[in-house]
Amino acid sequence: MKQIFKDRKQAGRLLATHLQKAIELDRKNSLILALPRGGVPVAIEVANVLNIPMDVLVVRKIGHPFQPEYGIGAITEDGYYWTDPGAVHVSDIQPQQIQQIVEKESVEVSRRIKKYRNDQPLPSLMGKTVLLVDDGLATGVTARVAAQYVRTKGAHRIILAVPIAPDNTAHSHPPEFDEIVCFHQSPSLLAVGQFYQDFSQVTDQEVLDILKKKHHKQRENFI
Repeated sequence: MKQIFKDRKQAGRLLATHLQKAIELDRKNSLILALPRGGVPVAIEVANVLNIPMDVLVVRKIGHPFQPEYGIGAITEDGYYWTDPGAVHVSDIQPQQIQQIVEKESVEVSRRIKKYRNDQPLPSLMGKTVLLVDDGLATGVTARVAAQYVRTKGAHRIILAVPIAPDNTAHSHPPEFDEIVCFHQSPSLLAVGQFYQDFSQVTDQEVLDILKKKHHKQRENFI
């Protein structure tokens, strides 16, 4: 399998260039929301190239009770969550099993909001164009739940922007997104990391360092 990206930083720059060509944006009314942790180093590059504000939207996968790596849903902020009825029905998962996972992941969601945003709410999304940015798309369940949540906050246009995704996802166009912009589509995507030379796990500290630099840059621009 050909590795397309050196790392998330390069993937972000390539995605940003692709976005400039692919869609029209009202940059004054747009906001980038990175899906942590892997989406943050990608999103900051997009934000810098497009000169659009960026923040972090915390979302966590709800894994299958017996196969945690297999996502059957996701939970995001304000306790908003969704599970795929088909996956739940086929697997005969009991409501209490899902609730246990939701409670566990909601603790991590709260921890990350406190750590990444100092417990501050998201900026107003009412009437905004929101670009949801991640380092890649596999099943797409976390991005779909993120989009559902963003829509409840009044976002007018929701664009999913990722460096790599399965071609069937991009073509099927899930209803949660107004548009999907993907730098590379693969017919044989098994794992996002297979397309990166360096796909090491992004740490909390790396996220905090990126956000600190972003805030510093925004203050300089304001001054």
